[in-house]
Amino acid sequence: MNNADLTLTSPITRALQVENPLLCLTILWHPELERIGDQTIITGQNLAISRYHPLFSKPEQPGLALGHGGISRSPLELSVDLQGGVTIAVQAGRMLVELDGKEIQGNHYLQPDQISNGTILGLGRAVLLCLHWLTALPKNNAIDGLIGVGSSTQKVRDLIRQVAATDTTVLLLGETGTGKEVVAQSIHSLSLRKHKPLVSVNMAALNDDLAAADLFGAAKGAYTGAQTARNGFFQEAEEATLFLDEIGNAPASVQPMLLRVLETGDYRPLGATKDLTTTARIIAATDQDLYGGGFNPALLRRLESFVINLPPLRNRREDLGVLIMHLMQSPSLNNIANKNLSFSLLTQFALYDWPGNIRQLRHFLKRVLLGMANNETPAFSSLIDSPPQRITYSAEPTNACSPPTPSSTEKQTRKKLNELTEEDVINALEDNEWNIQSAAQALGISRPSMYKLMEVNSQIRRVGKISAEEIQQARRAANNDIEVCASLLKTPAEALRRHLRGLDLNTKYTIG
Repeated sequence: MNNADLTLTSPITRALQVENPLLCLTILWHPELERIGDQTIITGQNLAISRYHPLFSKPEQPGLALGHGGISRSPLELSVDLQGGVTIAVQAGRMLVELDGKEIQGNHYLQPDQISNGTILGLGRAVLLCLHWLTALPKNNAIDGLIGVGSSTQKVRDLIRQVAATDTTVLLLGETGTGKEVVAQSIHSLSLRKHKPLVSVNMAALNDDLAAADLFGAAKGAYTGAQTARNGFFQEAEEATLFLDEIGNAPASVQPMLLRVLETGDYRPLGATKDLTTTARIIAATDQDLYGGGFNPALLRRLESFVINLPPLRNRREDLGVLIMHLMQSPSLNNIANKNLSFSLLTQFALYDWPGNIRQLRHFLKRVLLGMANNETPAFSSLIDSPPQRITYSAEPTNACSPPTPSSTEKQTRKKLNELTEEDVINALEDNEWNIQSAAQALGISRPSMYKLMEVNSQIRRVGKISAEEIQQARRAANNDIEVCASLLKTPAEALRRHLRGLDLNTKYTIG
């Protein structure tokens, strides 16, 4: 192939539209850290990658070549066929070329669906590129906390801006750790209600017997112990936004009541004699399948007014580089951040499928940085049950990594729910940085069961009953690390985050 046969890509700023999905190369890692997230679009059938071309850029910025001295002047050639498959041709030379962590030579063919998973190219043990499909052109559309350069992240940002200024009910669907609470906060922050609080309710944490009173309030004497009238979350969220997190775990008894509120705006506090009308805007979120039959179907239809699906991290591999950089610059990691992460470690981060999504990425990165701060050499395989093993240049597409599964020994030694002690629950929370979902998975129980065990655990504290002064002291001792602070206070990290936001002590969150 000669230079006349090569169609070099133009900078992103010159690409006008996407009629069909286009191939894109995103810089996941580069020794010049400001280059991370730069992209180039493959607009022709052939592309030569070398030290000097193509040009990579961010939206509305001039393009620059990769430029690094470890990248050969002799081009690595990509050829795209009519079916969307790509042939990678490696020329003989001194530059080491890796495809999904494996050194390659000669020609290798990638099926279109293999590229859908995000294919990782390593050049000269210095630069990591992600080859992926592009369905929407990059543009400047930044929203605090929503980090990513890929099409799926961009579409989420577009949907947020589309719905934020309305009072439409929004349903957020996505796996645990994909950033549903961050999206809810973004919708609220961009809405006309931004000067009012975002009132967050974890529906899985509601007591079945008192859920109606918690949500809608109660009159004096409405139930045993109700010595005074109390307001519910709906009254607290008047003219503001009410975020119903874990809506899939809403007690069955309150689902018809929620349906009535969404249909008419009216509700009646427990034991009251007349209705109240709410002005709260509703955002709901869940990581569960609400279409499986157990959830109130009429309520689901009402919640579906505007749905935003949050993609898992394994489907947005092109975002990993900018996410890692952003997390390392966050207040909780910046004090231990070491940007000299090894190429090998970064490659393994890029190849892993992250069943816990952004939350798991942050936890893993934190452990690695803490190890490096103690002059230890981190091994990615030590963080999980088994390291990632994806080889995408095989003749047939390979399956993505499955989440690590417990060994047979672990399954045999797991205790039954009624056998779990207070110490078992505390240890699980400590081992999982006081994240309830992760601790529940470690114990092999459901999230609602975890909440029930926490309610009766004498060592676990409700964040609302901890003084602001004690929280401040713990926060200073933890150096603003929410998970460490949660451990010191013996309270769940998720609840602590929401409480700090309410106290205006911690307003910046990042989950991709």
